[in-house]
This record gives sequence, structure tokens and C-alpha cells, in this order.
Amino acid sequence: MEKLLEQTLLFDFYGELLTEHQKQIYEEVVLDDYSLSEVAQDRGITRQGVHDLIKRCNKILADYEEKLHLVEKFMNIQRLVADIEDCAATSIKEGDKTNYEEAMKKIKNISEEIRKEI
Repeated sequence: MEKLLEQTLLFDFYGELLTEHQKQIYEEVVLDDYSLSEVAQDRGITRQGVHDLIKRCNKILADYEEKLHLVEKFMNIQRLVADIEDCAATSIKEGDKTNYEEAMKKIKNISEEIRKEI
């Protein structure tokens, strides 16, 4: 997974578990793409302090994911929903009753997988 996408997803799922100070700085650097120097100057702290805070936040967020697997489950459900959409689109496009019945069986199986995820 691309680093920025991973950081964004981790922040979306676990960001509320950071302190307000950590959230603000993390948002500015990672999500708003401010430089470490800009944030340091605005906050009256050192560039190294901002760097260390971002590194610490990345570790905190990754640790939550390691324990809870919410992002992993979300991504898996996204994939399964895409499979359902593909299945439905194929059966509608072809208009074949046999393909339709197979597609419905596959959709039922995929929906069972989704239920297990949540």
C-alpha cells in the first residue's frame, strides 16, 4: 500500500486516539503536506521535535492496526464489495440465466465472507 494512503487510512481509523497536539501536527505534516520546518516555526518547536512526533505517531497508529486490524478488514471488505459489483455487472451484461444463477451464488458466498469480517 502506498505510504501516504496507509498513513491516511491509519489516521482515519485511529487518529482520535492521539492527543489533540499530536493530531494537529500529524494533520499538518502528513495530510496537509506542510514541511517540518513550517510546522516547527508555527508551533514554536524544533524541526527535530516535529519529526520525532510524526515518527512516534506513525508507530502509535501502526501499533493500533497491528492489534485491531481495522484497516485490513476495511480493505478486505472493499475488495469483496468490488467482487460483488463485478459479479452483478457481468450477469446483467450477459443476460444469461445460467450466469445469473452462478453470479447469485457467488454474491451470496461473498456476502457471507463480509459478515465474517464485521
